[in-house]
Amino acid sequence: MSKLDWLTQEIEGLKEQGLYNRIRTIGSAQGARLIVDGKDVLNFCSNNYLGLANHPKLVQAASEAMKKYGVGPAAVRSIAGTTDLHVQLEERLAKFKGAEDVITFQSGFTANLGTISALVGKEDVIFSDRLNHASIIDGCRLSGAKIVAYEHNDPSALEDAIKEHASTLRPGSGQAYRRALIVTDGVFSMDGDIAPLPELVEVAKKYDILLMVDDAHGEGVLGKGGRGIVDHFGLHGKVDIEVGTMSKAFGVVGGMVAGDRKIIEWLRQRGRPFLFSSAVTAPDAAACLAAVDLLEESTELVDKLWDNANYFKAEMKKLGFDTGVSQTPITPVMLGEAPLAQQFSRELFEEGVFAMAIGYPTVPKGKARIRVMISASHDRDDLGQGLEAFAKVGKRLGVI
Repeated sequence: MSKLDWLTQEIEGLKEQGLYNRIRTIGSAQGARLIVDGKDVLNFCSNNYLGLANHPKLVQAASEAMKKYGVGPAAVRSIAGTTDLHVQLEERLAKFKGAEDVITFQSGFTANLGTISALVGKEDVIFSDRLNHASIIDGCRLSGAKIVAYEHNDPSALEDAIKEHASTLRPGSGQAYRRALIVTDGVFSMDGDIAPLPELVEVAKKYDILLMVDDAHGEGVLGKGGRGIVDHFGLHGKVDIEVGTMSKAFGVVGGMVAGDRKIIEWLRQRGRPFLFSSAVTAPDAAACLAAVDLLEESTELVDKLWDNANYFKAEMKKLGFDTGVSQTPITPVMLGEAPLAQQFSRELFEEGVFAMAIGYPTVPKGKARIRVMISASHDRDDLGQGLEAFAKVGKRLGVI
């Protein structure tokens, strides 16, 4: 028996369960439509919320930066990889977010890994929402801290978990934790629901615990002009750490952490992805600056995103689809079993709509779905085409 035979068995098992991830190839710029595996289709998959991934101003900014700085950073930020564009971007983002300071990372994933592991360790405890993103889960594991998962979006369950560990939170108890951290997604990427941040702030304040929110899917979507979940709830200065990404609504790539100046300074000293992995490229930083310019100039794109999302969800419900508990442009079409979701996705593609099936382990077993990602780049004709395709496939497969 070969040492790799187990991999063959596992992969075959994924295929039999309808959980095998078949990766399609994109042959065009991101937009309302894409060339996927050589076919022109309606794009209901991308996280390109505001349609900025191919916006002329971002393309121009990246092109000009490339001519001046080249294509690669050639170093980590702490040695020779910090350009004046990185500094400008962090200053602009801090102002945009209404935060004391900002540090940027290579992605939202590395921002979570670097932040959590820098703030807590083996002598500490983390209270984490049960449905948090994989990057938070991995960051918690990497830290070595004790992980206590509380029930999804339930501040009462969080407080109960804190009380249960209260004796170990007190110094001198013999098994005291040095520090504690509450961490939650802002917008949950699979269901589209929003964390009850005001209530979480109150719990964190009551027990004097650091509070961190990962706002990857709220950045550019929630708040005035897309300033995020903290702005959405008017909680400036009350959330210790706000993680975001520039890889979704901003249309580029990169992660950010906004918060108290002392925390950001510490991350510059101890955030391992910042210290040990090459910087975001200068063209990417320039494109992100252009995205901030657009968001500060007008709320038009954010407003259109929400208009499109509200229209699409309302029409899907009229057709008889279950769109779950979403409060955001993320629209889960709940189907239940993974093989049905995979079949639904394939038939949508045949109808000219690119919308991928999501199954276990990304979501719990029995809760497979098609996740539709609406964008400001869509117009009503696009949405109409998508609705028509969903209705046709839904009836054919007995979903509606």
